Amino acid sequence: MMSDRKIQNTLDEIVNTLEFMKTLGVAGVDCSSDILEVVKSWDRKPATEGQTLASVQQAYQDCRRCALSKNRSAIVFGEGDPHADLVFVGEAPGEQEDLQGRPFVGPAGELLTKIISAMKLTRESVYICNIVKCRPPSNRNPLPIEIESCSPILKRQIDLIRPKVICALGGFAARTLLSTDNSITMLRGRFHRYQGIRLMPTYHPAHLLRHPEKKRDVWEDIKKIMAELGATP
Repeated sequence: MMSDRKIQNTLDEIVNTLEFMKTLGVAGVDCSSDILEVVKSWDRKPATEGQTLASVQQAYQDCRRCALSKNRSAIVFGEGDPHADLVFVGEAPGEQEDLQGRPFVGPAGELLTKIISAMKLTRESVYICNIVKCRPPSNRNPLPIEIESCSPILKRQIDLIRPKVICALGGFAARTLLSTDNSITMLRGRFHRYQGIRLMPTYHPAHLLRHPEKKRDVWEDIKKIMAELGATP
């Protein structure tokens, strides 16, 4: 017998799928066996050959899968090299990101750019995105339903890029990707796995602006990433 929680999760998945179909202009539902098999595989299958980040972004350009769409200025999909070895994943867009439609462009973004430069890389040579693609009101943490609604987009991004390393910026991103309740202090400093990819959690740049003494810890994490990528500090 299904628990109330499982029933609610199933209903949420159905609603999210129907809302996604609506954004694609679907006016009716074909319930033939062939179509049902396709629907079963949605949000779970690996990225198909020929699919690109641009095509995924196009599919979600007017996403209405959750309530965050009501007040956003822009969807902040992500940017950078579609074949990057390194992907940075943050929590959610802030005010400047929402206005510009680009990830990490505020003060925290400026610090992230400096970190990337210290790695002898550029923003164009890595990929930068967030757990959710629309700004939560007052920059609050995303709600579980908002994360669930956005998770297919992030999964597709990772499937398509297939980086060597993911750097989770901040406790929220790390806990979400690793499905854990552990603090960033417990998680950082060592590699974990996300969909078979090496994942290094570290402090969010915004946290470093408030606690500059943590920069040394972040640099230690970054050096481990560089070593994994075959680079030297």
